[in-house]
Amino acid sequence: MEIRTATTQEDLISCQQALLAFRTHLEPAHYLDTMEAVINDGYQLAFISGDNGSAAGIVGYRYINMLRTGKTIYIDDLFVLPEYRGKGYAIQLLAHIRRIAEANQVKQVHLDSGYQLNPAHRLYLNQGFILNCLHFAYSV
Repeated sequence: MEIRTATTQEDLISCQQALLAFRTHLEPAHYLDTMEAVINDGYQLAFISGDNGSAAGIVGYRYINMLRTGKTIYIDDLFVLPEYRGKGYAIQLLAHIRRIAEANQVKQVHLDSGYQLNPAHRLYLNQGFILNCLHFAYSV
């Protein structure tokens, strides 16, 4: 399984189906503009291609530096299309993030996950993540 970083518009288009399946609120017509905006804010996207050349799984992340955690990778998005689940893609994408973290002296890797995503929670716990806080938010 080759994991690539999306660096070109062609790569971003390859990831579009997976990202829009996961982030259903995003407007398909504005996908590339939205991706350009988040990439300009430090978002990075890695992906594994499926049988048809489009992304079967994606992991989107960014570096943050906080007083409480130090240099951290925050995973914004981790998603594998349903037809590719159970093949180890998510584990490989998380291992990719671990390699990046180790190579860049990152202290911690963080992600948030909705309460209803129990299969994902099992994956995260099996990959060494711990439940260490509740994340609170409000809309403005």
